[in-house]
Amino acid sequence: MDRPELTRGAQQRPGLDYVISEFQASVAVKQRLLDDASLLRQVDAMGQLLIDRYLAGNKLLVAGNGGSAADAQHIAAEFVSRFNYDRPGLPALALTTDTSILTAVGNDYGYQELFARQVQANAVAGDVFLGISTSGNSENVLRALHACRDKGVTSFGLTGRSGGAMRELCDYCLCVPSDETPRIQEAHILVGHTLCAMVELALFEDPR
Repeated sequence: MDRPELTRGAQQRPGLDYVISEFQASVAVKQRLLDDASLLRQVDAMGQLLIDRYLAGNKLLVAGNGGSAADAQHIAAEFVSRFNYDRPGLPALALTTDTSILTAVGNDYGYQELFARQVQANAVAGDVFLGISTSGNSENVLRALHACRDKGVTSFGLTGRSGGAMRELCDYCLCVPSDETPRIQEAHILVGHTLCAMVELALFEDPR
């Protein structure tokens, strides 16, 4: 297989000014989140509900595509392993990791059913599903949200500015005030970390 020919772009190589502009763009989106009291209250409500569901013996399921799949795995790992300090693991499943399940469902039912099938198989009433999609329109996430309604599973959504179709399907849909995918994803991780920290602090004593 031939390697693609690499050529210099039309513009000069990006340097320090570009680095600064990227950092500033990320900070600006987070500042917009911080300045929006309704968004902050929504994150708090999501955290409080998640605390209650863990206290009731339920679990978290997380799903997304591409970079959002990596974010789903990242967030689930923080719950299962640890976040800020040592404590017992919390049940959280990333629905993006089992290649046998993913290829079986994709082959037999189609890519759009990847997450709905796993919600049907693994979720019980009272569990929480977190769907991540920068557009809010990922079909396999939307179908999982419908499956959540059928099973009595509470649904959280992390999306971009418009919320897409997820806005109407999620019990809680946090729409990051940006149209830029990298900025939206950076904010999603901030929210995921905040939710994990809230649960950890509420359920376990901080030994530090």
